[in-house]
Amino acid sequence: MSRELDSYLRIGERVNLGSHLFTAEEIIDYASEFDPQEFHVDPAKAADSLFGGLCASGWHTCAMWMRHNTAERDGGGAPRWEGEGAEPEKGPSPGFRNLRWMKPVFAGDTITFYRTSISYRPLASRPGWIVLLAKGEAFNGDGQQVMEMENSVLYKYSPTNSA
Repeated sequence: MSRELDSYLRIGERVNLGSHLFTAEEIIDYASEFDPQEFHVDPAKAADSLFGGLCASGWHTCAMWMRHNTAERDGGGAPRWEGEGAEPEKGPSPGFRNLRWMKPVFAGDTITFYRTSISYRPLASRPGWIVLLAKGEAFNGDGQQVMEMENSVLYKYSPTNSA
């Protein structure tokens, strides 16, 4: 649509969202409420499981990706808007797809999260809105990928309207 929008949305740029240390206590607390499988809540049983140790729920990994993604955008990580009209307004996400958890996240692992904006297009059902396609990724301290997904975000964008 525009070079300014490409720059603002960081199309093609891999953004480091930050890192998070997954502690045993946090893993157990999260899983006790949201994913109470034995290998997430009981260290002894986790040691005898397929994973061989206490590991975070994949949903916990996704939740931490989202926390870091939102903090990066809301904390001033987004480029300044230099295009015509009002700054694009971030809206809700219509969903994600192709979520994969490639390796477990164990207690004591520090995971680094990334976002890469891939492309965007006008949303036919909502004039004045675009849908951004992005890739989310997470890697452990050994550089092994532990999670990936494609996610979408809606943005209100009307380049012909003034701010």
